Amino acid sequence: MTSLPRPATELSADEARRIALRAQGFLGAPDRRGGVRGVLRHLGAVQLDTISVLARSHELVPYARLGAVGRRTVDDAYWTPGPDGAPHAFEYWSHAACILPVEEWPHFAFRRRAYRARPHWNHELPDGAYEQVIKQLRAEGPLTATELGGAKRTSEWWDWSGAKVAVERALMYGEVVCVERRGWKRVYDLAERAIPAELLHDELDDAECLRRLVRLAGRSLGVGTRADIADYHRLKAEQVDAVIADSGLVPVTVRGWGKPAWADPAALETVPRGRHRTTLLSPFDSLIWERARTERIFGFTHRLEAYVPRPKRVHGYFAMPVLAGGRLVGRVDPAREGRTLVAKQVTLDGPKAVPATAQALLEAATWVDCTDVRVERVDAPELRAPLIAALSGALD
Repeated sequence: MTSLPRPATELSADEARRIALRAQGFLGAPDRRGGVRGVLRHLGAVQLDTISVLARSHELVPYARLGAVGRRTVDDAYWTPGPDGAPHAFEYWSHAACILPVEEWPHFAFRRRAYRARPHWNHELPDGAYEQVIKQLRAEGPLTATELGGAKRTSEWWDWSGAKVAVERALMYGEVVCVERRGWKRVYDLAERAIPAELLHDELDDAECLRRLVRLAGRSLGVGTRADIADYHRLKAEQVDAVIADSGLVPVTVRGWGKPAWADPAALETVPRGRHRTTLLSPFDSLIWERARTERIFGFTHRLEAYVPRPKRVHGYFAMPVLAGGRLVGRVDPAREGRTLVAKQVTLDGPKAVPATAQALLEAATWVDCTDVRVERVDAPELRAPLIAALSGALD
């Protein structure tokens, strides 16, 4: 194996960028044998979100790395139990609401304890509701909030029913677990029944949990600052500081970063090289989770504008960054009209970004069973015709 050209404790910004891309599965041949489950275990967490434009974010994440894997295949990979009936994944609070490998259940004990130890939420918990939910799940097996008595009291999204408040609190405490989504609804079950017995314990102390999650974050990032590592599983800076020396990560200097950094030692063993993936990224992709890191590594300002009032949006409702050649070269705000993928707004980093953006749009269109791509607005008007020509040439 070829060693890095300088001591592993000093990296150029370009080396750090390529290490990050490889760690996130965008540089080198994808692990197709591992499939979607391999992507999940490699990343450590895949974020969930309600927005669905091309597809939901948890589908877009493996697609971005593996290519046009079937959408049903993605959901089955997450939620279908193994031959022994054991789940492959569970849903919990990590970077946000995330799908997590089931073997990491013990390492979130620190968070379950923290939730149990403090008052939280503005939702009132009616007397007896918590006990009733546990009793019903024990008697009837896995249930959705609707089956437990209804998720909402009114049509307002925030106006949860007593049963929904109770089951979500039980989920946070770890007495209940979600190991399946059914029509986007969480399916709740008792953790004692759903989680394999060898994993179902909260015996690991906080330090053991934090060391593991810091180590996992460092592996999934390749190289990162303290803030990068903390953000991955939404740890506090002081929690990272308390364990990072014993986490197995090694301190490095990245020229131009201006902050101390740590790296996965395995990421420093060889020069990161191989084929770059060209794709559209979900705004919730872990490659670009942390805005300051995205700007530092790629010189790219990323912001989800779905919750920004329409007149104040700059790049569009669900602008998806375009990754090509290991760079972020533009954005596409997509929509679907029947079997047409519509690029409602396209922002390109110059003429060189045109072929890659056309390629990314065409692959995405094929993946979601669209037979045509229509381009509406291009921020640089002179690039609209070349983009349409590149798309037309490939569709002909």
